[in-house]
Amino acid sequence: MGYISESRLIQKDFGIMRMPIRTALFSFTVGALLLLSPFCAHAREVVGMASVVDGDTLDIHGHRVRLHGVDAPESGQACQRDGRSYRCGQQAALALADLIGRRTVRCEEKDRDRYGRIVAVCAIGGENVNAWLVRQGHAVVYRQYSQDFVTQEAQARAERAGIWAGTFDMPWDYRRGRRTATSTPSLNDNDALTSTNCRIKGNINGKGERIYHLPGGDLYYQTKIAPSSGERWFCTEGEAQAAGWRRAGR
Repeated sequence: MGYISESRLIQKDFGIMRMPIRTALFSFTVGALLLLSPFCAHAREVVGMASVVDGDTLDIHGHRVRLHGVDAPESGQACQRDGRSYRCGQQAALALADLIGRRTVRCEEKDRDRYGRIVAVCAIGGENVNAWLVRQGHAVVYRQYSQDFVTQEAQARAERAGIWAGTFDMPWDYRRGRRTATSTPSLNDNDALTSTNCRIKGNINGKGERIYHLPGGDLYYQTKIAPSSGERWFCTEGEAQAAGWRRAGR
């Protein structure tokens, strides 16, 4: 609302407020600007046609919107599938652009990140964009900030949709430099790879079960490989299965 000077107080008469003309004009101007703005003053929404910045970021009327609770591979990030490398970050961005097209996007602000971007849940019609990205396997749940889309991720993983069809680094690990696809092998580092293409960990658990872990799995980085105990690295899932290992449940 507009300001009220101390010398011209709002007067009340039988419950009706009499506002100074200057204050009323100021309030009317502010209200008109809010109506013209892409933001809805009460619902804290930004609405309009969007352009895709990357797999989890939009631009609407010059406002950067980071999708809440999801993390897509970075634009330059590569993933592995069927023994081949592909640009999964670029693929996520293209899939998001195809979903949005020229339609109006409505985003409800949840927070602001350290870069000043709006963190929001966005929708197109009745489709939750954040949930769609995770369900299609183009992004993972950003558990550090939200658990909202865990069910969609579990479904995508079970069906091996998108990035779950192969191996990949979690986006946050990629940003921190823990990039298994480009790491240098080291005999003293159990998390290093014996080959840039052989990134699957063949582990033997306490029951003697042979289980392999894919990059991006919940237990991948904490799983240590001890070749002296019969554990090993695999280049493909087919190789692991042929050797008698089964895929980890999570």
